[in-house]
Amino acid sequence: MKISQNWLHEWVNPQTDLEEFCATITMAGLEVDSIEPAAGEFTNIVVARVTSVEKHPDADKLNICKVDAGSEELQIVCGASNVREGLVVACATIGAVLPGDFKIKKSKLRGVESFGMLCSEKEMGLADQADGLMELPDDAPIGTDIREYLQLNDTVIEVDLTPNRADCLSVAGVAREVATLYKSEINEVDVSKVAVDIDDTFAVNVSATQACPRYTGRVVRDVNTQAITPLWMVEKLRRAGIRSLGPCVDVTNFVMLELGQPMHAFDLDVLKGSIQVRMANIGEKVTLLDGKEIEATENTLLITDENQALALAGIMGGEKSGVTDSTRNVFLESAHFNPLAIAGKAREYGMHTDSSHRFERGVDPELPIIALERATQLLIDICGGQAGPVVDQSCEADLPAREAIQLRLDRINRMLGIEFDAAEVESILNRLGMQLEKNADGWMVTAPSFRFDIAIEADLIEEIIRIHGYNNIPRKLPTYQPAMKPLVEAEIKLQRVKDVLVERGYYEAISYSFVDPKWQAAIDPDLAPVKLANPISSDLSVMRTSIWPGLLKAVSHNLNRQQPRVRLFETGLTFVKQGDDLIQNAKISGAITGTIVSEQWSAEERKIDFFDAKSDVEAILSMGGLNEVLFEKAQHSALHPGQSAQIFKKNKAIGWIGALHPNTQKTLDIDPIVYVFEVDQESLLEGSVPAFEPLSKFPEVRRDLAVLVKQEIAVEDLVKSIKSVTSEIFQEILLFDVYTGTNIEDGLKSVALGLILQGFSSTLTEEDVEKEINQIITVLNDKYGATLRE
Repeated sequence: MKISQNWLHEWVNPQTDLEEFCATITMAGLEVDSIEPAAGEFTNIVVARVTSVEKHPDADKLNICKVDAGSEELQIVCGASNVREGLVVACATIGAVLPGDFKIKKSKLRGVESFGMLCSEKEMGLADQADGLMELPDDAPIGTDIREYLQLNDTVIEVDLTPNRADCLSVAGVAREVATLYKSEINEVDVSKVAVDIDDTFAVNVSATQACPRYTGRVVRDVNTQAITPLWMVEKLRRAGIRSLGPCVDVTNFVMLELGQPMHAFDLDVLKGSIQVRMANIGEKVTLLDGKEIEATENTLLITDENQALALAGIMGGEKSGVTDSTRNVFLESAHFNPLAIAGKAREYGMHTDSSHRFERGVDPELPIIALERATQLLIDICGGQAGPVVDQSCEADLPAREAIQLRLDRINRMLGIEFDAAEVESILNRLGMQLEKNADGWMVTAPSFRFDIAIEADLIEEIIRIHGYNNIPRKLPTYQPAMKPLVEAEIKLQRVKDVLVERGYYEAISYSFVDPKWQAAIDPDLAPVKLANPISSDLSVMRTSIWPGLLKAVSHNLNRQQPRVRLFETGLTFVKQGDDLIQNAKISGAITGTIVSEQWSAEERKIDFFDAKSDVEAILSMGGLNEVLFEKAQHSALHPGQSAQIFKKNKAIGWIGALHPNTQKTLDIDPIVYVFEVDQESLLEGSVPAFEPLSKFPEVRRDLAVLVKQEIAVEDLVKSIKSVTSEIFQEILLFDVYTGTNIEDGLKSVALGLILQGFSSTLTEEDVEKEINQIITVLNDKYGATLRE
């Protein structure tokens, strides 16, 4: 927002220099982006009157003018189309220097001497373009320096406001802040009720009260739209970056800049029936003031009459109902719109206006009546006219509620680390316009209606330190008593698990938590995923119940780019709906395909298999101990029925491993076999503390057994049965061979086991060993029909 320093000083005038002033408001949150002079650098330009105009004898487009410059009468040759006798203008005399170091000298134009130059706004650096000479009021004092007359020794300060400080998008708002910071008096503009001269009103019907809880307006008749906007108003608008467009529009823009309330003026004679404030109908079209026609969506708020849409509420007026040079009767509109109803709408239609910038951030709901009175007075002062009574359609239930907030002194001091006393807190809050009610804990504070950003206690504390001054916070080292985080010896760090996988050739992948519903259904068809209300695309529209969909998409991406050997892992959350609750589980997943090692000369190429993937999973599970970990054959809808297993730890299911099912691969359009695994992080990171066991000083004995069992019998079951009957001398069991083929009956397999036996009190005898082995053979025979292989 651009604001004139002179205009601001009309409201509040702190005794400080410009540099210090800009630093102070910047530190208070009103960041100064730029500081520019209100006009270009020029000298010796005065107010002058053209006393006579004659055509140049040798040039059709030039005129010879006699100009009264106060102290002297000058002859000046001028080519401006609007030069005429009696016109009061800005005149650069001999010796004047204009912006761009352009010096005015005595000259001859087509043989006629010229002793100066009549100036336009562009030539004085007041505008980028100009159609002719700058016309000054007839009562402008002749001979007065134009800088003094227009108060051009001014500075334009551009302030960059955060979205929460919409209350400062006006001169009044900035003045409030400055008065608070400098403890100065504020000279608010005197807004009194305009005398009602006529009884004329125009009916207003607000159906969308949630979007527009307050709509006010009034009829003003017999307005002279041909009147000239006062130069003081034109200059204030110009310095704020708004050009003059006629008195009616200039007044509404001026009130918006002065008080912060956007307004609009309708041509009353164009309106039919009544003003309707409602949501748009599907396909309803509006032609705006800039000539652009838009098709409004059904959640767009419109201002209409009984025949047509008049305006895009809070954004821009319509072309057909706007004020023109022929307008004689106007309807002034001043409303409060719910910020949520306006937010994003201008951007949706490819626009950004001063009105939408304010309304989507929040405008004081108590301001419409004040702004309407101010605009009416200014309009009548400039254009004349007769004002009717104010129509105020308000829905109190939908207006923003102002709730008291508990503020505690001890909370302030604890959060800020500064010892404030109650008097200073009250002084700051009172200067900010807060209403205070003292209680035992501190104060109940009610924010003023223009502060939409004050909602909780922390907001009030932020205001206190902001006004107190961040630079005034004492510099001292904070007292810190660190609490040492206990180191849980049994806890395994996730980073260490990642390191193990990286050491085994994996790369970490990061995919979206929302996935393609087709991929999700292919991986986990039994679980209905949570659908996103507003997905960024149709192929990322559901939350994953497994990490596999995103990981396999990355595998497919690599395979399609000539990367045949892929090893990826990912850690993250999965999302499963259980009743009304959304359960989030942390998982670690992996996917591998291709050869066991990269192509090389020293090793024979071999495709990975189930046991390669299993060894990777065992590597990360072994960090917490493999004693209580089991892999049991099980069926998973996404995995190959002959190459899948469920992982258990302490008899609790913690994950899956296996090859993708051929149907799944076909659905996902993946050709080579891919092995995947997924394990709960909680179980994976839960380890055990190693405990020392004494070593035996007696020799160990090894006996190897080769037994024939049915092929469907799992070796894990054999091991469990062996451990169930052995005594304390049994130490370890090793699987060193599984064989089917020649000399082995169909349907059977040979399992070779190495049994390690050792005593702790004496050396084992042959009798001790044979007794242990016989128990093992007996249990295997009884439970599985196992026989010794000859």
